[in-house]
Amino acid sequence: MVETTRLLIIRFSALGDVAMTVPVIDSLARQNQHIEITVISKPHMQPMFAHMPENVSFRGIDLKQYKGLWGLIRLFRELRREKFDAVADLHDVLRSKVIRTLFMLSGVKTAHIDKHRRLKKALTRDDKKQLSQLPTSFELYAEVFAKLGLLVKIDSAKKDLAEDLDLKKKDLAKEIGFKSIYGEGKGEVELIENAVGRPDGKKWVGFAPFAAHKGKILPATTSEAVIAKLAERDDVRLFLFGGGAEEKKQLESWATPWSNVESVAGLMKMNGELALMSHLRVMVSMDSGNMHLASLVGTPVVSVWGATHRFAGFMGWRQSEADAVEVEDLPCRPCSIYGNKPCSRGNYACLNQLSANDILQKIERYL
Repeated sequence: MVETTRLLIIRFSALGDVAMTVPVIDSLARQNQHIEITVISKPHMQPMFAHMPENVSFRGIDLKQYKGLWGLIRLFRELRREKFDAVADLHDVLRSKVIRTLFMLSGVKTAHIDKHRRLKKALTRDDKKQLSQLPTSFELYAEVFAKLGLLVKIDSAKKDLAEDLDLKKKDLAKEIGFKSIYGEGKGEVELIENAVGRPDGKKWVGFAPFAAHKGKILPATTSEAVIAKLAERDDVRLFLFGGGAEEKKQLESWATPWSNVESVAGLMKMNGELALMSHLRVMVSMDSGNMHLASLVGTPVVSVWGATHRFAGFMGWRQSEADAVEVEDLPCRPCSIYGNKPCSRGNYACLNQLSANDILQKIERYL
């Protein structure tokens, strides 16, 4: 009989980074059912882990309650009481380094992610870029578990379109492993009906034109053109996603002229947004957290890339490169891994040279 292993997984970070752990942790849990897994992250990340296998538990940690070195020592002491056999640090920042080092000093086996910073620097440098595919975050997470002797098979590659549009096939579900946090189903309609009603026979489309950094935000004129063109279709219902007061105000302004366009910014918590995304035909998103949320519910994503690049390893789970929209012949691109560097040209050509038609053509095949 295989001895049970208690595994602690650490990932405090942005939404997209945490979302990319979900398919790997889900696969790890199903392929190693003798392991008891505890994931610690920010409390608001919990909905992404709500449908995990029974041997996975999530604990939201409010880091404001564990400030400084002594706060982290106190957190370590609380976690140590659960007698973990191994610790996987999927973050590798100062905070997680302190926690894992304390575990290591207490005799617990630890492993941490290799972020391949040298390769990312070569991908984004000004001259002589090494424009090639880097290991994906999914692969890097799986490598951490392998260092602990916990093997997990993952397949984040997209199949062809015929299979994409018929994901109910049982043989395909077996082939791809993790498909959605909802398995073969969709999110609960009860979570969305107060905000948007129930599915009505129209083709539901999502659009998330914003991101955390300027190098990943679609120009307003392009967003408006995409919205207007989709709004002309009587068979489409368009939902605009975003967060924060300014984004909410802009999305509501764009939605106002159209009866079949509505902003859902601020209307639902994450569990509701995940449920809504699961009922979409397609999601249009920048390289942002919304791309990853849609990926977690098995929804195809037309992903739009500006200053960043899919080669950096952040493409959504099982999303197709054929659905990526980008300016391919700019020698300055990519200039940044996260889109947070000022544009050296001053004009964000990587975003301004994209047309609404570039995006609409990718959407069309899902409608």
